[in-house]
Amino acid sequence: MDSYAVVGNPIEHSKSPLIHAMFAEQTGQQLEYGTLLAPLDGFEASVREFLRSGRGVNVTVPFKEQAWALVDEHSAAAERAGAVNTIVRRADGSLLGDNTDGKGLVRDIQVNAGLSLRGLSVLLVGAGGAARGVIQPLLAAEPAHLCVINRTVSKAEELAALFVDQGPIAAAGLQWLVEPVDLIINATSASLAGDVPPIPESLIKPGHTWCYDMMYSSDETAFNRWAREQGAARCIDGLGMLVEQAAEAFYLWRGVRPDTAPVLAKLRTS
Repeated sequence: MDSYAVVGNPIEHSKSPLIHAMFAEQTGQQLEYGTLLAPLDGFEASVREFLRSGRGVNVTVPFKEQAWALVDEHSAAAERAGAVNTIVRRADGSLLGDNTDGKGLVRDIQVNAGLSLRGLSVLLVGAGGAARGVIQPLLAAEPAHLCVINRTVSKAEELAALFVDQGPIAAAGLQWLVEPVDLIINATSASLAGDVPPIPESLIKPGHTWCYDMMYSSDETAFNRWAREQGAARCIDGLGMLVEQAAEAFYLWRGVRPDTAPVLAKLRTS
């Protein structure tokens, strides 16, 4: 039976095995999917050992950049993102690296939440790997403008420069902008610590601005709680993004695209 795994450190909290088990049952695919705890200094050895017989892996923190360096070939998305979250072992043994995070984010916003990004003003908070991984798909959705804001402005400027050929993108500091926008996406990990990026409340137009936190938890994230208190029209966490990026990986591996709606619904109620 074909085997797959999600590799990270820590990894025991991952919902990926449950998600892929539901995908496999739904599509009639025969496969095994587990977790792989890699030592912080032993990612490459762990993955290569698993892929001696395994068909592919998903990669989570803190190894996405190391995965980019490990593979033999990058998809266009991974090349731009500078990070890999999905590895496919091909028939000749070579490794293809892809990044499905951005596709997962955009699909969750546009399909699951029903918000078309075309013509919107979008604010992306954070300039780390999570932000870099989603910029190209966001710009491909044709927003009117995408602005990356970050505490260290130079990092936001570097990101904007990397993608300036992809669409209308700019950079700014966390407190530089004050006018309301249509959508704010939090790509920082602040919510994991119960914190909120120090951005102006005026960015949210009550009843109009949508807010999306790429983090998720069993409770409302700190960012979404803050956004709701400012009157945001809708607040969404990153669970749908997790499911959608997993579906993209499943399709890469198996050539079958699962229906994500019942899987996401089950996770929301469990």
